[in-house]
Amino acid sequence: MRDSYLQVAATFFLLNLSSFAPSAHAQQHAIDVQKSKLTVRVYKSGLFSAFAHDHEIAAPALRGSAEISDHASVKLEVDARALQVVDPDTSEKDRGEIQKTMLGPDVLDSERFHEIVFQSTTVEQNGAERWVVHGNLTLHGQSQPVTVDVVHQADHYTGRATIKQSNFGIKPVRIAGGTVKVKDEVRIEFDVQLAP
Repeated sequence: MRDSYLQVAATFFLLNLSSFAPSAHAQQHAIDVQKSKLTVRVYKSGLFSAFAHDHEIAAPALRGSAEISDHASVKLEVDARALQVVDPDTSEKDRGEIQKTMLGPDVLDSERFHEIVFQSTTVEQNGAERWVVHGNLTLHGQSQPVTVDVVHQADHYTGRATIKQSNFGIKPVRIAGGTVKVKDEVRIEFDVQLAP
């Protein structure tokens, strides 16, 4: 189960890209990586899943920007090697093992595929201060379309998205003959602020 959360981290960077609100005048803003938070959640399944752990992964953004206009766009890049397993209810030793598995060749293969990139293609307003952002996520050397729901409130852009690890060529981790495994779907949650 520890190895499973590795795949989730890659998804998280996608969410940060969606932080922007369309307006009449074009404005380019950097994403404030010091005030923004991206969390990837990987969940367990299987017959003996009660003996395993869900995983929480922090995904710091290296750089990103958003254009606020009628033709809004956003781009975010995350260094896969910087993903950190948080798992507050797991020992430091186990977190280290999970971290190693996540970044290793069986999951993210972060030494070969350093960058995780989200580039928006379209942004649709979905109510007051709400948007649906469509874009392409490049993870583990593969690009796939991703849709992100975004809400703007008190200078924060928050939301969540779900991706499947298998869509990016990542096989969800299985241990104990498959009686404990990680779900294919990973949830990405974000809270993003833009720099002035």
